[in-house]
Amino acid sequence: MSVEKTLPELPGFDAVADLMISEGVLTLSPAELHGLMTGQLSAGARFDSDTLLRVLCELMNVGHLEQEGSQLALLELYQVTLSQLQDEELGLRLLLPDDDQAISQRVDALSSWCSGFLAGFGMYLGDHSMSDTLREGLQDFSEIAQVSSDPAELNDDDEAGLLELQEYVRMAALYMFAECNPGSEPDPEAMRKRLH
Repeated sequence: MSVEKTLPELPGFDAVADLMISEGVLTLSPAELHGLMTGQLSAGARFDSDTLLRVLCELMNVGHLEQEGSQLALLELYQVTLSQLQDEELGLRLLLPDDDQAISQRVDALSSWCSGFLAGFGMYLGDHSMSDTLREGLQDFSEIAQVSSDPAELNDDDEAGLLELQEYVRMAALYMFAECNPGSEPDPEAMRKRLH
């Protein structure tokens, strides 16, 4: 009898937003913070708890986190993200607003997530050689990061396009992680085929 492994879940977008507001973080959104973490991990960076909290405080432009609960929540977000990136079943989830939020907010959040990913990835990539597929993914993220939504221009017909774009970003991030972290599942070659 096989035991099914359950992948840890990301905390909710609103819970992370509340945590950041309570700590006086005004420079980053929850989506951008998660993108930063995912980008760092994808580039191969790994942090112990103290270093991670110090790096996150610098990125969030706060001296330190006042509440122990905030520290624990951010450490958990990091661990869950790493577990999801390493998952053989491609279980990565992006920290974005729920589907019941306005489409303009979700477009902006995806743009922020990609911007964060690029910043985090760029900080830690070093001199790693990049495949054409990885370069293409980074270029796509750069274009998505520049998207700004005008609520008046968006409608429910754009919903399917946004979901498709979110799935592309999710799979591209998994591919980049796999390429830059040899020996980690999933297999980059198999994922490249799924991307195209």
